Amino acid sequence: MGLLEAIILGIVQGLTEFLPVSSSGHLELVKYILGDNSVPEESLTYTVVLHFATALSTLVIFRKEVFQILKGLFQFKINDEFWFCLKIVLSMIPAVVIGLLFEKELESFFGGKILFVGAMLLVTALLLLLADRAKTTNKEVSVFGSVIIGLSQAIAMLPGISRSGATISTSVLLGIDRNKAARFSFLMVVPLILGKIAKDLLGGDIQFASEEIVPMGAGFAAAFIAGLVACQWMITLVKKSKLIYFSIYCAVVGVIAITYTFFA
Repeated sequence: MGLLEAIILGIVQGLTEFLPVSSSGHLELVKYILGDNSVPEESLTYTVVLHFATALSTLVIFRKEVFQILKGLFQFKINDEFWFCLKIVLSMIPAVVIGLLFEKELESFFGGKILFVGAMLLVTALLLLLADRAKTTNKEVSVFGSVIIGLSQAIAMLPGISRSGATISTSVLLGIDRNKAARFSFLMVVPLILGKIAKDLLGGDIQFASEEIVPMGAGFAAAFIAGLVACQWMITLVKKSKLIYFSIYCAVVGVIAITYTFFA
């Protein structure tokens, strides 16, 4: 993988991780356009590395909230921070179960499956359209709601289904306050990504050749910086109920991807 290609993929990941347009789907499309011939396992590994970069950008943006949560937990009381972390843990369970039981099957969807990515982008477009039309959004994230949002996150492991789009849309459709929905959506993925990195490192699944270190580092930095910008931007957009524009965008890209597969 070349240096320029790695930087481009990093920027795409950083922007699309937080914007509801599917980072994994866009990475697959851009890889295909750039002629990346990585096998599915290599493609997924690089995707995980870039997700790690955006996870760090999430921690930077929400550093005050994360510090407050950790501070509350170390009080060892059943307080608001305890309940928030419990909801985060519950939201992780569906993705963890599916990720462990169907890891090989999930890997098969990566690596140039443009028709599938296009179809899933249309699903994302529909979710965003429904969420944009939701009116009553003033509730807190409940224990039951966290499980439902977690199911959306598990489905979003497929390339083309936007994780932020699916989880925020599900939250809004459940009547959850848009600001709290965005905050929960961005924070709930951090433990999953860090856990995935730890699992792959311990299992020896992530291995880089010496010539890949510089491109990977450049892609990581690009994703981190782009993620800082996109995260703050997305929080503002969710508050202002501007999801319809992303719905249209996903629909257009999805149709183009599907059409291309029939004429390529």
